[in-house]
Amino acid sequence: MTKARASQAPAPFLKWVGGKRQLLTEIEKRAPKNYDKYFEPFLGGGSVLFNFTPHSPVINDINPHLTNTYLQIKNNPQKLFEEIRKIDAIPCTKDYYYSIRSRYNEKISSNQLDEECAALMIWLNKHCFNGIYRVNSKGLFNVPFNNTTNVQTAIPENIQAVSNYLNRSGAIILTGDFEDACRDVSAGDFVYFDSPYIPESKTANFVDYTKEGFSYENHVRLADLFKKLDEKGAKLMLSNNNVELVHELYKGFNITPIAARRSVNRNGNGRTGKEVIITNYLQDEAQAA
Repeated sequence: MTKARASQAPAPFLKWVGGKRQLLTEIEKRAPKNYDKYFEPFLGGGSVLFNFTPHSPVINDINPHLTNTYLQIKNNPQKLFEEIRKIDAIPCTKDYYYSIRSRYNEKISSNQLDEECAALMIWLNKHCFNGIYRVNSKGLFNVPFNNTTNVQTAIPENIQAVSNYLNRSGAIILTGDFEDACRDVSAGDFVYFDSPYIPESKTANFVDYTKEGFSYENHVRLADLFKKLDEKGAKLMLSNNNVELVHELYKGFNITPIAARRSVNRNGNGRTGKEVIITNYLQDEAQAA
């Protein structure tokens, strides 16, 4: 594996449900030291990607508005930041928040994936409740205002650093199903899977990143893909909740329970829980490879 050279290191520009900032140390020490290409089929906020900064990564998410934001940062960082400045020029109030949310939903409804759509997404992420990205059955963003008015929407130096990395590394940004994103995985490649988690309980369910959600059948399909890529000789890592179904789906692989702090919870309690990191190799093998 070759890291892309960097000046200022890129960092996540969005808060994202399921973000892995709390688990980065555990993920890094269990990741293979050497590999060929890097694949991340569930990109989300990009914490793991920006931690590893691999060369020629193939990154994917099913949310087209999220991947549009990465593409706009890669291709048009200055125009994007100009759009953010326009939105930030008006002090944030509750009424202003909901007008911006309505404008964003207009862009979603008309499928206008451009600099303004990306700027609106970043702005809403910093001003909505708990940084949640959630949509309703029509695919429209429906998260309420967080009642915070003095928030920095984006740091221009970081937006530029992310753009520099995505261009310098030759990142391929895809939008679609996780299986499609893994079509070119070969022996020696490293794939990190961070799908929406299997819920610990019915009230903990949170898979509304897109209107389609992430079903039990999708989790079964993901486990089947994990087994197929293992047979190909790829190096695989997956994170999920420490629940019985996960142990059943990934029986025979290396499953390590990890204490983790939750980035999003529906109430103020229960933010610390058990997750698992699953690999198809042993940790000693990862560090020696």
